[in-house]
Amino acid sequence: MAMSLETPEKIRNLQRKLYCKAKAEPAFRFYLLYDKICREDILRHAYALARANAGAPGVDGVTFTQIEASGVDAWLAGLREELVSKTYRPDPVRRVMIPKPGGGERALGIPSIRCRVIQTAAKLVLEPIFEADFEDGAYGYRPRRSAVDAVKETHRLMCRGYTDVVDADLSKYFDTIPHSDLLKSVARRIVDRSVLRLIRLWLRAPVEERDGDGKRRMTGGKSSTHGTPQGGVVSPLLSVIYMNRFLKHWRLSGLGEEFRAHVISYADDFVILSRDHAAEALAWTRTVMTKLGLSLNEAKTSVKDARREHFDFLGYSLGPRHLPNGGRWYLGASPSRKSVQRIKTKVSALLTPGNKGTWPEVRKRLNRLLGGWAAYFSYGALASAYEGVDRHVYDRVTNFLCRRHKVQGRSTRRFPREHVYGELGVLCLRRERGKQSPWALR
Repeated sequence: MAMSLETPEKIRNLQRKLYCKAKAEPAFRFYLLYDKICREDILRHAYALARANAGAPGVDGVTFTQIEASGVDAWLAGLREELVSKTYRPDPVRRVMIPKPGGGERALGIPSIRCRVIQTAAKLVLEPIFEADFEDGAYGYRPRRSAVDAVKETHRLMCRGYTDVVDADLSKYFDTIPHSDLLKSVARRIVDRSVLRLIRLWLRAPVEERDGDGKRRMTGGKSSTHGTPQGGVVSPLLSVIYMNRFLKHWRLSGLGEEFRAHVISYADDFVILSRDHAAEALAWTRTVMTKLGLSLNEAKTSVKDARREHFDFLGYSLGPRHLPNGGRWYLGASPSRKSVQRIKTKVSALLTPGNKGTWPEVRKRLNRLLGGWAAYFSYGALASAYEGVDRHVYDRVTNFLCRRHKVQGRSTRRFPREHVYGELGVLCLRRERGKQSPWALR
């Protein structure tokens, strides 16, 4: 079922009005918003956006296919009726554990589709209001801003002399945001009780976990006082609203001038770039985060001199680099070692003997994986990272094909590089990048 993802003009006009009002009057509080969330056109567009993101079903097991088989219009009408009559209650959030890149696991919450659609509708209405309040240094989960934009700005500031760096990391940020303080941050702008009630319901939705034997365990619920579940549609917006308290306090306290510093944040990842005041900036940050009910991950937080050592931020490594063949040094950015290792691990996992897919299927998945990685890692010095990934891909592809075709001896004879990256159609990162912007491949 094809649905347009472009925001309809009527909704865009509403968003523009809300943003302009919030921007023009920083102290204005919005009273009538719940009726907008219940609007038929907003719920329909919210469904289209949720559908485009696909995703697994929640605890009720209802899928998009089932909704569409029984009729989207009737389903949306029922959802709207629940909202208007205020009988809507969120389903429990299904929790799954996903592996973290650095080891360990991260909890991901999967709300039901009905909850995802209503959360998306709320986000369509609330986001423009808070967007007007967010500080310049906040890049996470915002329209027309990306993690790569945050990396570019960090690099630009380093090149302007802000090389005394606090490389910071918050401990379990999403799990520790205090509900009462978060709701106060929301209430500074939103007075509509029905909207605040919705947010409170989502924050306190029970969480369903199942163990290896399929045994069900419920946690959270009304007793929950902290955390916003990662995976919920509205969670990223709420997380930025809370982090904005720190950024706003930094600005209003005049710390930028005092420490000759800038903060760049992306959700729970942030760096402070200063001229010789990183230690003081870190001490101040530690105190303020404690007041906010948050804590720094001391093992992952450090002070670095970016002229002499590297630090990792959002998958990139920033710091001193040398031009090829012993050339002069400069401050650069490139994919971090961990990021390169991560894509190599994913390639190896895809090209295992157990993968019985046809070659066109395997190639499609491989190219999608490589294309997505290269689209993100498209800034800074890329040549050595791209070459390393290309070498690994070539090695894995030839091994995979030799096993499949039972080829003896050296695989490079049967599958030379030109053949793998030519007729076999594997994406060569170095070549693709070279077509677009050769200057970036230093």
